[in-house]
Amino acid sequence: MRMRYLGRTGLQVSEICLGTMTFGGRHGFQHMGRLNTIEARRLVHRSMDAGVNFFDTADMYSADQSEEVLGAALGDRREDVVIATKVRWQMPDGSSGPNDRGLSRHHIVRSVEASLRRLGTDYIDLYQTHGWDGRTPWEETLRALDDLVRAGKVRYVGASNLTSWQLTRALATSERQGLERFASHQIQYSLAAREVEWELLPMAEAEEVGVMVWSPLAGGLLSGHQERGGRPPAGTRRAVGYFEPVDPERTFDTIEVLREIAKKREVSPAQVALRWVLEGRGVTSVVIGARNEGQLTENLAATTWSLTEEERTALDGVSAPPLPYPYWHQEYCDADRVREPEETSGERDGE
Repeated sequence: MRMRYLGRTGLQVSEICLGTMTFGGRHGFQHMGRLNTIEARRLVHRSMDAGVNFFDTADMYSADQSEEVLGAALGDRREDVVIATKVRWQMPDGSSGPNDRGLSRHHIVRSVEASLRRLGTDYIDLYQTHGWDGRTPWEETLRALDDLVRAGKVRYVGASNLTSWQLTRALATSERQGLERFASHQIQYSLAAREVEWELLPMAEAEEVGVMVWSPLAGGLLSGHQERGGRPPAGTRRAVGYFEPVDPERTFDTIEVLREIAKKREVSPAQVALRWVLEGRGVTSVVIGARNEGQLTENLAATTWSLTEEERTALDGVSAPPLPYPYWHQEYCDADRVREPEETSGERDGE
C-alpha cells in the first residue's frame, strides 16, 4: 500500500481509502449496504492491516449512522487513521428547516459539532464540502472552515463535486483573504466516466490539490456482472436505480476489454478497473466500498500489480469519450503546433 501526500500538504494518506456508505443502512441507503458495528469493525481492521489509513464518510450517509458505526468500529485505533467526512446536504431524517442544508456558517458549525459527537473524536482530519452551494458566498463558507481549523476541530479542508471554475474561485478566495485552502477535491472518475480529464484533473495538478476518486467501478457496473442489454443483477445498486449515468455502448465495450485483461491476468474485472484509476495521472487516493470481507480483499489486491503499457493503451482507447468543444479544437491546435514542416528552410533555399 503506497502512501501519497494530500495535495500540497504534509499529510500522507493511503492510495486506497475505505468508503463507508455501506455502514448503517437506513433512510434510502439500504441498497448500498447494512453493515453493523461488528461487521464494519472487521472491514476497518482488515483494511488497516493491509496498510489503509484513510476512511471516508459523510453526515448524511444513512442519516448519520455511517459516522456512528465508523467511530465505533475504529475504537481506540482512531489516532492511527485519517478520517474524512462531509457537510452540505440536508439530513434524510425528516429535518426540513431552511438552514438544515447548504454551506452557510450556521449549517457548517452545527454540522461539525454533530459529526464530532457521532465519530467519537475531538477532531476531523479532513472536512469536505459535499457539493456546490450557489446560495452561499465562498467567503462565508471558507471563513467558517478556517475558523474550525484554527479552533483545532478540523485539520484540513476539502471539496467535492465542483466544476473547475468553482474550485478555482474557491482557491482564489482563500489566497486573497488568507483563509485555509482546499487541500483535496473528491470527484467521480472511472473508465465509464472520464470527463474530469478535460479540466478537473489538469487543474488539480496545476494548483496542487489532492484528488480523491469516488465510484471507480461506476456503481459496480465495471465489476462485469451485468451483460450488455441485460438487467442489473438483483441486489446491486443499479438494480434499484443508481443515479450515476454512463454511455451504455462505450461502457460495455470497455467491460469486454476488462474481461479479456482480467482473464489473462487471473484477476477480476473490478481489479483491472481499479488498477486503471490508481494509475491515473494526479490521483491521490481511490475510495472503495465493500459489503463483506471477501469483496474488500479482492479490491485491495488491485494495489499489488500494475497494468502493462499495452493493457493501459487498450483501456484508454475503448473508454475514451468524444471530445466536446473547445477541447477538440485545442487538440487540433496542439497537433498543428507540433507538426513537422514538410520541408526545411535549407530545402526552400535550394541548399
